[in-house]
Amino acid sequence: MSEIVEKIIDESSEPPIDGQGQNDAGNKKLSWKEKISYGFGDCGNGFMFDLGQAYLTKYWIDVCMIPAVAVAGIFAFTKIFDAFMDPIAGSLIDRRKNIGPRGKFRPVMMISSILLGILTVITFTMPDFLSGGEKVFFAYGAYMLWGLVYSFTNIPYGSLASVMTRDVNERSQMATTRQVGSVGAQLLTGIGFVPILLMFSNPHQGFLVASIIMAIIGVLGFYICYRNTREHVKVNRNTTAEQNAGFKDYAKTIFTNRPLICLILMTLFTISAMNTNMQMMIFFCQYNLGNLSLQPIINGIMMGCSVLGILLMPKLVRRFGKKKTAIGGLLIGCFANILNFIIPTNIYSFVFLVTIGYAALAIPNGVTWAFVSDVIDYGEWHNGIRKEGITYAAFNFSRKIAQALAAVVSSGILALTGYVANAVQTEVTLTGIKAAMTLYPGVALGVAAIILSILYNLSDDNYKKIALDLENGVWEKGKIE
Repeated sequence: MSEIVEKIIDESSEPPIDGQGQNDAGNKKLSWKEKISYGFGDCGNGFMFDLGQAYLTKYWIDVCMIPAVAVAGIFAFTKIFDAFMDPIAGSLIDRRKNIGPRGKFRPVMMISSILLGILTVITFTMPDFLSGGEKVFFAYGAYMLWGLVYSFTNIPYGSLASVMTRDVNERSQMATTRQVGSVGAQLLTGIGFVPILLMFSNPHQGFLVASIIMAIIGVLGFYICYRNTREHVKVNRNTTAEQNAGFKDYAKTIFTNRPLICLILMTLFTISAMNTNMQMMIFFCQYNLGNLSLQPIINGIMMGCSVLGILLMPKLVRRFGKKKTAIGGLLIGCFANILNFIIPTNIYSFVFLVTIGYAALAIPNGVTWAFVSDVIDYGEWHNGIRKEGITYAAFNFSRKIAQALAAVVSSGILALTGYVANAVQTEVTLTGIKAAMTLYPGVALGVAAIILSILYNLSDDNYKKIALDLENGVWEKGKIE
């Protein structure tokens, strides 16, 4: 893949930052154009990734008439498959040679995003002539391939931040723009997807047209990121340790990195909470609230408000630090969601509390991106080997497992409570939908707060010392050679 990327992209002119496509400004202050453009990458990602998380369950169950149990199996199996593909993708990206002036990560990200856009449309396509079993097989194949290409899109995108700057405040601002981009995509898909569906009497056509529109916007988001960002941090990629790195070194990179292990465990709960919320919203509006048209309105309110919370994130981080800011958001989200389950269903209290819960969760989700860049640098400082791809892949592994968990919770509860597609639901089913929508996220966020408070031991002050060591070519046990 790297050879194709270099031929297609690296041949066009782009001034190098230096002979290796880097400079030595590890604490470089980035322009707002570059920071905002980086956020457009996650915006593009959201138009394709979040689309599947929010609407594929509905499409496969209600439109393709695949049983809910089978849909739970599709999501669970394919996400676990994707999770194990992530380390392979990360190691392949880490092994890229002959890095040109466009850097190590941006070309791979751009080419893969185009393929991801095509596959996004395919996942929302189901040939009419297929039988029930063949539909399940098609869904498995399309979504597994989508997940594989997603790994080659998201891993270089996530790794890119670690080589743009090591400045703590700059990374906090980049995490903010990334989370704004992510929530912005969720907002636009959340308020725009259903109205597009309702324009078509044939739901197959509605899902297809909507996915095409979202995929095109998604690729454009990645192009803005690719076009306007650079890899500024000077990284010596020709060290003896890196050249001789093997499987044991990759394992050591992951399992000796305590902050990374903490993020992996925390993410299992935060992402599964968010994805369960997204998947169940369309069911909750249609059946519990009795009006599918409320879905884009509620999504618009809660996601729009969450953007305001995210914009406060840099100030909160400067005052309280990343860890305390994240824990605070998790606890607020925990209490809001649990309270939403306890209170009898009422549209006003539901919208108020789901908005608080979602906005609160957006803050720690945003801080997480700054955490990831920090733990990549910590891994290099702790082990003397820099492996951005495999480190981010390990983190992404937890996101994939969390997505599988969310699918099992969402589709599993529908199956266990007797959900019948496009019919009046029983009280048991309605309670199950509400529990998946509110109670599970509340409990999951509480567990995530406990994990972060106990396990994460990389303070901002400690990180600044680590960053200074790396700038001077020093790791924990000596000089990087």
